[in-house]
Amino acid sequence: MKAHTEYFVFNTKKKRELVHLTPRLETVLTKSGIQDGMMLVSAMHITAAVFVNDDESGLHEDIWEWLEKVAPFRAEYKHHRTGEDNGDAHLKSMLVHHEVIVPITKGRLDLGPWQQVFYAEFDGQRDKRLIVKVMGI
Repeated sequence: MKAHTEYFVFNTKKKRELVHLTPRLETVLTKSGIQDGMMLVSAMHITAAVFVNDDESGLHEDIWEWLEKVAPFRAEYKHHRTGEDNGDAHLKSMLVHHEVIVPITKGRLDLGPWQQVFYAEFDGQRDKRLIVKVMGI
């Protein structure tokens, strides 16, 4: 078995932003030379997330609206006593989760017909890292 690791740095223009990762991940996979295995894609920050879903703008709007309903910004979060103002970003990250594992088959990401991989930023406008680790043969 072999492994290949790369890091991406994001500094989003907005506090909340969605970044389509699939094309970048395909490039990493090609560089790795791995034909069969898995790819771990993990946000290295507690106010960001990685998920798999459809690349459809209406769905993206629905996701943002749903997250805001479930974990809205509130000034009274106890986390804000630390001087931070991003309590909702931490909660949103927990809902979406920070990583995904994508299977690799015959040198390709083995995603379903509509599946794409996304990085979700909930407290951006500063450097955030993401790790991509490809493992297999």
